[in-house]
Amino acid sequence: MDRQAQERYRRQLAIEEIGETGQQKLAEARVLVVGAGGLGSPVCLYLAAAGIGRLGIVEADKVSLSNLNRQVLYSTSDVGKSKADAASERLRSLNPLVQVSIYEERFSGEKAFALAREYDVLVDATDNLETRDLINRVCLTTGKPFFHGAVSSFYGQVMTVIPGRGPCWRCFMGDPLPTSRAQGVPVLGPVAGAVGSLQALQVLKYFLGIGDLLVGKVLMFDGRSASCELFTVARDPDCPACRTL
Repeated sequence: MDRQAQERYRRQLAIEEIGETGQQKLAEARVLVVGAGGLGSPVCLYLAAAGIGRLGIVEADKVSLSNLNRQVLYSTSDVGKSKADAASERLRSLNPLVQVSIYEERFSGEKAFALAREYDVLVDATDNLETRDLINRVCLTTGKPFFHGAVSSFYGQVMTVIPGRGPCWRCFMGDPLPTSRAQGVPVLGPVAGAVGSLQALQVLKYFLGIGDLLVGKVLMFDGRSASCELFTVARDPDCPACRTL
């Protein structure tokens, strides 16, 4: 590790469970983040800052003024620009040691499966049930772990799915899926920041091999009471997504 990297990561290198060996694991990691909005912003910022080697971002939208209360990757001057381009510029400025790959498209169809195979893990930073369901199916098919997060108003949730090691997202959500809410779910910015930061933390712990990864559990965050609750999720033998695994 060169002197610049040692100085950049000095505070996390000092953590006993990380050190230079752990930092090298992060440098070799490949993470695909689906969505660069309220959740994707803190996920991408903290993964880039921590030194994840390759960070892929799937995002087809443009920056709007109404995004800025929670999507901290962007500034007012980015309004009207491609989110993928603006995110890439910000992250490369934050940490030029990280390789940032952008995919200015929807996460859909066969391309979704092909993209997943290029990465070690996926992060669900989306805002609709249909895309989350696709991420779940893609990861079950390709054997890739993924880190789920969701927010609404003062509340959020975090869950990790590792195929073959516990329940999948559909085991948690049930069958049939609830009807998706219309776009424009209310979100208080710091709630998205808290949940996205927890997702980033889980990703880092996964590559470092430390701590509880929340497999078979859902962490529920309540911003009103400033509290968290942990719920156990059992694998559903009749789950339409993972019952054949």
